[in-house]
Amino acid sequence: MDAIHEPTHGARLTIDLAAVAENWRRLAAEAPGGRCAAVVKADGYGCGLAHVAPALWSAGCRTFFVAHLSEALAARAILPDAVIYILNGLLPGLGPTLIAHDLRPVLGGQDELAEWAHLSDTAGQRHPAALHVDTGMNRLGVSVAEALALAGDPIVERAGIALLMTHLVSAELSGDPVNARQMADFARIRSAYPGIPGSFANSSGIFLGPDAHHDLLRPGYALFGGNPTPWKPNPMRPVLRLEAEIAQVREVAAGETCGYNGRWRAAEPRRLATLSMGYADGYPRAASGRGAALVGGVRCPILGLISMDLIILDVTDAPEAARGGRATLIGDGLDVDTVGRAAGTIGYEILTGLGSRYVRHYVTGHDA
Repeated sequence: MDAIHEPTHGARLTIDLAAVAENWRRLAAEAPGGRCAAVVKADGYGCGLAHVAPALWSAGCRTFFVAHLSEALAARAILPDAVIYILNGLLPGLGPTLIAHDLRPVLGGQDELAEWAHLSDTAGQRHPAALHVDTGMNRLGVSVAEALALAGDPIVERAGIALLMTHLVSAELSGDPVNARQMADFARIRSAYPGIPGSFANSSGIFLGPDAHHDLLRPGYALFGGNPTPWKPNPMRPVLRLEAEIAQVREVAAGETCGYNGRWRAAEPRRLATLSMGYADGYPRAASGRGAALVGGVRCPILGLISMDLIILDVTDAPEAARGGRATLIGDGLDVDTVGRAAGTIGYEILTGLGSRYVRHYVTGHDA
């Protein structure tokens, strides 16, 4: 078993950029003739925008979505020719910066629509934007009634609306009736705005069928290996591998405890390994006593409370466990969805919470 040779940190995060690109191509193929964007908010779902954005561009992606202006500016510096939308809309006073960097807000209210139209009027030219229609999330967007009332209003053209979009409420629950209702509402909106493309499907929405596809697919989570079809096996290639170095192995007698507050007590003699990583690295403390790692292919439970910088495993049944060896916390059978469930959360939170202290290693498939 090889040790992790980088001396700067006891854990290494390997990100397969070829898998990211292949996942984008797989998703794009679900809607032949339609276009496929990429949602790369939260630093490319924790995988590193500076690395994943060029990989997606090379795969053929030309439209990108982020959440905040800061993310959009970072994306623009990397992708000078891409179409970049800001999902969280137009915050007051930021319009001139968006225009200066050719960024497109996803307008989520009539006040935003009016402000963007005014900016375009002042500049003497149209600057593209998207109109977000709320079909059930009650979070951002104009209501269906407002959108229908705005159809034909000159302000839509003045604001340069180049895309209509909405956000699915329960796409990962394929049988939820809300999906059909949102499809019907969005179809009504599309009919009221002939000639303006529409974007409806997120990662899971892509697998709800052709009626969900429209003109622009909008995957995010699935690009990075998350399962967009939790009702069946994951169709995406894994992207992440998180490994930690074993700092120490020790024997404990029956009755001994480990970790803060003695939350775990040995019922019989056990062999424990301490990993050089913890919740400060983004591995959730909520996985204490519930999660696991793989050592030599053997599932080893996490014991006691996860510390800021250390995790304790029960490696009694893992003969390969030794100081300087590796434990896999994400990878093989432990994908981000599995890790999320063990921590009482979702894979999205695991991905976007990946810490900055890891040694990050980017590969392109063949050199993984």
